[in-house]
Amino acid sequence: MAKHATPLLDQLESGPWPSFVSDIKQEAAVRAKNPRGIEYQIPVDCPEDLLGVLELSYNENETHWKHGGIVGVFGYGGGVIGRYCDQPEMFPGVAHFHTMRVAQPAGKFYHTKFLRDLCDIWDMRGSGLTNMHGSTGDIVLLGTQTAQLEEIFFELTHNMNVDLGGSGSNLRTPEACLGQSRCEYACYNTQDMCYQLTMDYQDELHRPAFPYKFKFKFDGCPNGCVCAMARSDFAVVGTWKDDIKIDQEAVKAYVAGEFAPNAGAHSGRDWGKFD
Repeated sequence: MAKHATPLLDQLESGPWPSFVSDIKQEAAVRAKNPRGIEYQIPVDCPEDLLGVLELSYNENETHWKHGGIVGVFGYGGGVIGRYCDQPEMFPGVAHFHTMRVAQPAGKFYHTKFLRDLCDIWDMRGSGLTNMHGSTGDIVLLGTQTAQLEEIFFELTHNMNVDLGGSGSNLRTPEACLGQSRCEYACYNTQDMCYQLTMDYQDELHRPAFPYKFKFKFDGCPNGCVCAMARSDFAVVGTWKDDIKIDQEAVKAYVAGEFAPNAGAHSGRDWGKFD
């Protein structure tokens, strides 16, 4: 039986699209059963209290998260977003519910072992809830308590060789598209430029010194897969410098129906109602 009644949130599961409410409920059920015998370092029912505080916000039309001051790890001013609930007695599992940002590799290439190890850390020391990835690009680890921040930071940096991302009034974690590693349209090496500038500006990334956030993004071509023009302050977009080359015979074949649109990826699928 659920810890909190959530009739308003339940409505968000009724449509044809995936629901974040279902994801949180699934994590709550797994933590309650704890089939792997994890020694949870924060309250086991934090996902349930997260649903409870969100339902309360929907009912009262106001947020119940407050900014209780700056929290972080020693030597860094960014990478942790402090979040506290203003109803800690009602929802003790999310009395602290800090978010941690983890820097992503250029192009977001991961080994499955890295992802499993990251989830193992977060299952034990956090809520188990993640966002892959945030709008800035980082891996977003949603919800932990203050006492766990240094422990998580040590494991990330010493055991997994990965660093925190940016947050606050600093340089945010630079982000790049796949670039020449997998895309025929890339006009320059986006991953190399992203990596070099990330390394060059480590101090600006970890120690906020700006009046407002600042973002680098690198698109290999005008298709803009990381939305550099729309979502960054310093956008680098690859452009073609030669005469445009068009295979007229291939265009005619496409118009004649010899090639399936989008290589047939959208055919024969039920996409649900759009109205």
